[in-house]
Amino acid sequence: MNYGFSGKILEVDLTGHKTSTITVSEKMMRKYMGGKGLIGYFMRQDNLKSVDPLSEKNVFYYMTGVMSGIPNAGTSRIIMGSKSPITKGFGMSESGGFVAAELKKAGWDGIIIRGKSEKPVYLWIKDGEVTIKDATHLWGKGNGEVHDSIKRELGDKNIRISQIGPAGENMVQYACVMNDLKHSCGRNGLGAVMGSKNLKAIAIKGTVGIDFKDRKKILEISKWYSDYFKENPLSYGLHMYGTAVGLESSNLSGILPTRNFRDGFFEQAENLTGQRMADTILIRRDGCFACPVRCKRTVEVKGENFQVDPKFGGPEYETIGAFGSLCGIGNLEMIAKANERCNDLGLDTISAGVSIAFAMECYEKKIIDNETTFGLDLKFGNEDAVLQLVEDIAYKRDLGALLAKGVMAMSEIFGNETKDFAMHVKGQELPMHDPRGKTGVGLGYSLSPTGADHMQAAHDTMMAAEGPVLEAAKILGLTKPVDVYGYGQDKAIFYSLLEKWWSFLNMVGVCFFIPQPRGSFPIDKFLDLLNLATGWDVGIKEAMEIGERGINLARAINYELGVDESAEELPERLYQPLENGASKGRSLNREAFINMKKSYYRLMGWDESGKPTEETLKNLGLFDD
Repeated sequence: MNYGFSGKILEVDLTGHKTSTITVSEKMMRKYMGGKGLIGYFMRQDNLKSVDPLSEKNVFYYMTGVMSGIPNAGTSRIIMGSKSPITKGFGMSESGGFVAAELKKAGWDGIIIRGKSEKPVYLWIKDGEVTIKDATHLWGKGNGEVHDSIKRELGDKNIRISQIGPAGENMVQYACVMNDLKHSCGRNGLGAVMGSKNLKAIAIKGTVGIDFKDRKKILEISKWYSDYFKENPLSYGLHMYGTAVGLESSNLSGILPTRNFRDGFFEQAENLTGQRMADTILIRRDGCFACPVRCKRTVEVKGENFQVDPKFGGPEYETIGAFGSLCGIGNLEMIAKANERCNDLGLDTISAGVSIAFAMECYEKKIIDNETTFGLDLKFGNEDAVLQLVEDIAYKRDLGALLAKGVMAMSEIFGNETKDFAMHVKGQELPMHDPRGKTGVGLGYSLSPTGADHMQAAHDTMMAAEGPVLEAAKILGLTKPVDVYGYGQDKAIFYSLLEKWWSFLNMVGVCFFIPQPRGSFPIDKFLDLLNLATGWDVGIKEAMEIGERGINLARAINYELGVDESAEELPERLYQPLENGASKGRSLNREAFINMKKSYYRLMGWDESGKPTEETLKNLGLFDD
């Protein structure tokens, strides 16, 4: 008997409207843990090298982790994957919420979706019963309306739904998948992949439940943590102020991305903080499945200029940065409206904001004019233009049709003079963290298999001094603080160790904000939860090896798909000095950065070009299944 997982993957053929079951053995589950690991395993089996990401031959993977659904903080993650329309390589995005736990309660560890339906459909999964239902009447409608319609149609307000909006239907490069309207698998264009398959939504109801080896002890630990987290400033700060808790400190440090990463200080940042949100538009602190930290924001605006529906949640730090400081906007109500609109239309807020900021700088430099913008005054700070463009991007209208391609393609269209400030890696737009103030984040942007991503490892700033965070990380192998501006071997070691742990969390289905060192849940106790759920005896050494396996698997797949070291270049702007703020004049050192990356290659057992060696893959047990 399996504990903590069912060992069943639902396989759906949309072309033939057929379903089947794939069995995953306990041995394979312990090796890959679900999530990122199983996505990589099946993606390599499917050999997508010559496949267009938006063709029916691409495959969409919808995976839980072995820890998803444990009744405890942080065990809520759904991990989706495919060949990415953005990077043309290993694509993945994860989200919290409730859909992962619901799928496991329905008796499934994941879904693999192939082919393309002739007409729009949605999946209805009620335990072992799977139906492919007509969605023609839902096509073209926003996520809010569709979410309510499906629940009415199925006669159950408690079902969980993953869905795409018009942006996904129109295959916008960075369309996202929304989970219960508030939780987003935002990155890598996976909403466009669903849209290319005419798949509008996945609706789930689970009543079977999940068998755990020792549920009683799991619940005891969960009860303990519900009180314990309040004593930790990292976790309690997230509870009180959400992910925007660090916005003010980033601004004071001069590393808050502002006006398309030209500046690091935004003069209106005090209007955008987590504290300001709590004092003004916040109506509720929400959370994910079984999580007491409740870092999600639910906001409501009933103003003259903006009305924001609380059913779409509220803006995270990345959204506030992307539509706020990056676009020169200091109006939190307007940003909440942009967030609502993106959630309803199904757009990644990071890529949308960066694409708009890039166009604003092109307009400021007179590279594009009013004819190109279809009359929009695209100066930094124009709130109306931003809201208009969000909608135009989703429907590929006017200038929005260009912005829907992302900054890499826009830069190629607008000319070479724009390439220095086209802020992307592998075609994916940068998140709201400036590597000029934390070089390890730059390493993550460059090395991430999915393009620029801030969730590859803990940020340098967390490990810059002795204290409880660094002490908690010692179990992972970290022994001393790191220089946030450093490039040495110690920074490469720091990044490689933290990346292995983060990779493991992406495989087991756990939120980075809960376990140490980013959160407050002790690492050894968190591994106890895994073992109490499954009956295994996974220790930190095995966990780190599993994480390393996931890193190498994704890396090897990218090389097979033609995404290699040449795609890892950081934007030229990051090698240029910041123009204002406390970090004014600071830039990345190109030679030192490249040397740091080469040190990382050697630590990981890769060759000089960054490709995993056969010996490394063999030692990790890859490709011997």
